[in-house]
Amino acid sequence: MPPTRPPTGGGSAGGGGLPLVAKIAIGILLAVFVVVGYFVVFFGEVDAQITSEKKRATNLQSELSKAEESNKAYQSDLEEKTRREKLAQEQKKVLPDEAETPAFLSGIQGVATVSGVNLLSYTPKDELAEQFYAKVPMELTMSGRFHQIARFFYGVGQLDRIINIEDIEMTVRKTKADAEDAEVVIDVKCLATAFRAVKGAEAEAKPNRKQGG
Repeated sequence: MPPTRPPTGGGSAGGGGLPLVAKIAIGILLAVFVVVGYFVVFFGEVDAQITSEKKRATNLQSELSKAEESNKAYQSDLEEKTRREKLAQEQKKVLPDEAETPAFLSGIQGVATVSGVNLLSYTPKDELAEQFYAKVPMELTMSGRFHQIARFFYGVGQLDRIINIEDIEMTVRKTKADAEDAEVVIDVKCLATAFRAVKGAEAEAKPNRKQGG
């Protein structure tokens, strides 16, 4: 029997192959590359999303700041509008746009009642137009004691609307002639003149022109 030749080389079958340790090392290295590549791609996308969200948050914060500034400006304008409307209402009480004769008369009657004056008659007169306002006169006749008449004139001056008392005529009389218990009564005839604002084409009218004349 011929002698048997011992196998040559200590590698894997087929000869020329890599050692098992090298193969394991290469496999681990490839796995590491795959994992590293995955994390690079994954975290790259996450970082891009984070950057995008930060930019979006910044834009939203900027829009919120602008909205807050707009809201402050709106609130300021609203307060100014409310203040002007309130001022306009107060000014209309002093100098209304219309004659408002019923309100004018109601104010006079109210003061007369509080003062104890007997308001005998009231006669509205024609308006007198000036350049920026119009006079609204009303002739009054009344009677009362001196302090009552004085209180009436004072009360008219305290009304919101501007009212002038003009052309005052007073007549003193006694309730009972030559009697010990006679009371002195004053008969008064006067002109109570209120005012109203002139607007629009009325402002171009000539001064002292009667309305509708």
